[in-house]
Amino acid sequence: MSARELLAYAMGGLLLGLAAVVLIDGGLALLGLGTFGRASGWLAAILPAWLFLEDVRAWRGARLRLVVAVGAALVALLVGLLAAAAASFLPPLGSGAVGAAVAVLGYAVLWFYGVRRLP
Repeated sequence: MSARELLAYAMGGLLLGLAAVVLIDGGLALLGLGTFGRASGWLAAILPAWLFLEDVRAWRGARLRLVVAVGAALVALLVGLLAAAAASFLPPLGSGAVGAAVAVLGYAVLWFYGVRRLP
């Protein structure tokens, strides 16, 4: 898989997950069970996380792949949290989606190039 493909799949999964969260949140708001925008946008990262987990599993031959995966996840999560904090003027759905997008992009780049540099 190329870097372009990994990014395309990850962003596609993120957009699909975000669409699902928006639909569910909107449906609950229409039923009067809350206000729109109060769901966590971080839920949109579920499909990309699953993709990344499967990609880590596919690299069984690389001895230090788990070190790269955990390191990339920690850095990406930290940067995503900072981006979500910067977008805190948005409702949780928006700020979480910003944080999730930054984290997904960051992890994809760090993982792709990091695992390929292993001995």
